[in-house]
Amino acid sequence: MSFTGAVRTYGAVRAVDGLDLEIGRGETVALLGRNGAGKSTAISLLLGLVAPDAGTVELFGGVPEQAVRAGLVGAMLQEARAVPRVTVGELVGFVARRYPEPLPLARVLELAGIAELAGRRVDRLSGGQTQRVRFAMALAGNPALLVLDEPTAALDVEARHAFWEAMRAYARGGRTVLFSTHYLEEADAYADRILVLDRGRIVADGTGEELRQAAGGGLVAFDLAGRGTAGLELLPGVRSLEVRGDRARLRTDDADATVVALAGLGAIRGLEVAPASLDEAFLALTGAAGRAFEKETV
Repeated sequence: MSFTGAVRTYGAVRAVDGLDLEIGRGETVALLGRNGAGKSTAISLLLGLVAPDAGTVELFGGVPEQAVRAGLVGAMLQEARAVPRVTVGELVGFVARRYPEPLPLARVLELAGIAELAGRRVDRLSGGQTQRVRFAMALAGNPALLVLDEPTAALDVEARHAFWEAMRAYARGGRTVLFSTHYLEEADAYADRILVLDRGRIVADGTGEELRQAAGGGLVAFDLAGRGTAGLELLPGVRSLEVRGDRARLRTDDADATVVALAGLGAIRGLEVAPASLDEAFLALTGAAGRAFEKETV
């Protein structure tokens, strides 16, 4: 799949702003971004639900609508209305029959963890159960591409874990998976590649570790003990300085070099060295640091 200079506007807002992206077959890719960053709009463009105002979107070498009609794509979107007076098995079976080579119904229900719900009416399910039915509907056609928009919303911790194990099992067959999520730990654990969107553009693209490095590879914290902060931002590797109470926090690209330079200034009390978390990287990349990173890479 590819986006080339894709733009989508809503009034004066550019929800997607010159998006350039390629995803290869067999990749599992996470899409991260704040609310309003353009994640859902990018997914809508990919599925052919909306057309770009400028640029192009291709799916399996053609326009998205063709790939969807050919049964190559399964999607789980955030909004879907319950179908009244239809059982789970009937609904998932109906969806499966729309595809040329669907998975067996029993296998789909097992993968989605809803085999015991097959005879229950869809309009009498809980929010978490409904979410798993949506997942089953996305899997039913055995698609080459699985697109999941906030798939674990409304799921408890146990159900989220079961969901990702099912997704991982499905992806092992060589399928491509693109998912958006607000849970950064999910992206880090289950994606081969993480894309961070901010204001409709990709500001970072890589593994969780690569994103942590892009945002500043580590954190060095220590007690100031009455010492001033003059010159700390000039130490080797330091990208930013933050003071919390009597502790200084240095975000650095080279923690070892920073610590050695600190030691040269005298005794260091309460020293703590830690890699940047993905949460910290995300906040940096989608804040002022993210916009600086964007200028360097676009």
